[in-house]
Amino acid sequence: MLLVLQLIILFGAIVLGARYGSIAIGFAGGLGVLLLGMTGMTVTAEDIPFDVIGIIMCVIAAISAMQLAGGMDYLVYLAEKFLRRDPKRITLYAPIVTWLMTVLAGTGHTAFSTLPVIVEVAKEGKVRPSRPLSVAVIASQMAIVASPISAAVVFLAGILEPLGVGYLQLLGVMIPATFLAIFPTAWIANRMGKDLADDPVYQKRMADGLVRPPASEVGYEPTRAAKTSVSVFLLAIVVVMIYATLISEQVGLIADPTIPRNEAIMAIMLAAATIIVVVTKIPSAEILGTQVFRSGMSACVCVLGVAWLGTTFINHYIQDIQNISGTVLQSQPWLLAVVLFFAASLLYSQAATAKALMPAALAIGVSPLTAVAAFPAVSALFVLPTYPTLLAAVEMDDTGSTRIGKYVFDHPFIVPGVICIALSVLLSYAFGAVLI
Repeated sequence: MLLVLQLIILFGAIVLGARYGSIAIGFAGGLGVLLLGMTGMTVTAEDIPFDVIGIIMCVIAAISAMQLAGGMDYLVYLAEKFLRRDPKRITLYAPIVTWLMTVLAGTGHTAFSTLPVIVEVAKEGKVRPSRPLSVAVIASQMAIVASPISAAVVFLAGILEPLGVGYLQLLGVMIPATFLAIFPTAWIANRMGKDLADDPVYQKRMADGLVRPPASEVGYEPTRAAKTSVSVFLLAIVVVMIYATLISEQVGLIADPTIPRNEAIMAIMLAAATIIVVVTKIPSAEILGTQVFRSGMSACVCVLGVAWLGTTFINHYIQDIQNISGTVLQSQPWLLAVVLFFAASLLYSQAATAKALMPAALAIGVSPLTAVAAFPAVSALFVLPTYPTLLAAVEMDDTGSTRIGKYVFDHPFIVPGVICIALSVLLSYAFGAVLI
């Protein structure tokens, strides 16, 4: 009976947070932890993923400084030049752009800045905007598990290294697996829904004057500060990867490093933010008002709440989970990807999902290869149509082609998302079998 009550608290908190969205997801997680503690569960700060939150905060700080210096505008300018090369192929080009930007930034929030461009270029090419938008949003979510500086990747690499899987090996699997999965996903997405000219919703909105004509390219000249900020940030990513490689157990060039990898990533990102502020002379106080900073700090609270909630529950029942699930996952390892898929759809965070479930999976006896292969499934943030980038895509498409149906799950992101994750998991297993 007590277990039933605790499950009601767990899922009730998640559903409540999902209903109100944004930072409320983290708030509701904290409420759930409080209620679980009142039922007799042990609540400890050790279950709070401070390392994950710290990495997110520091990376977001550097990106926010870059945004204020004009670096994000410069990246969008480069993305727009690429997308406008052939507007009719926007469904293929758009996810490449959002995937690359997320891999470099370590956060899917960079997709916000490219979504308006995707809509405009799609209208230029007379392509149904829901097609490129859907696969672009999915690609930005998938890219988190391939980013050298994402909290999810750093966390998983940390718990896998003692088992013989290094940071570079993990990236060596995730980067090609998630990137190659984009292309068949885009091919399928490009055949979903009626052509724009035949869509009755689009026709009605056109008749009502609600669809803006495609915007022409606005004259933009990147500033020196913008280029400098991007260069500093990209250099910081390179430094992170080099340092993480040098101290890894597989390479071992630096034994007993004075600065561990997680701490190094945080320090390097803060140092990059400092250099951007000093060199570009931007007013540091205004960094707090940037869109990336607000979104990133909201993400920190969300990760804190939902990861704390999930880890508290799982750690309390870890022995029972091992007894029940151990043999099942060992005989049917693909089920780990299914578990991660549904957990991520509720937890709204790749890092929080990995933090809550991956240690338990490894403790049960899941092999490192299986854990790596299933890792892309933590990107299933698109199942419920309430994730910020998904909602932004719906709002920015004035043609009405990107819309959420009356049955909640009948939205244009669900099919490309499931396909992309399935392909990424299969490709990860294939690459992992060679590299691990």
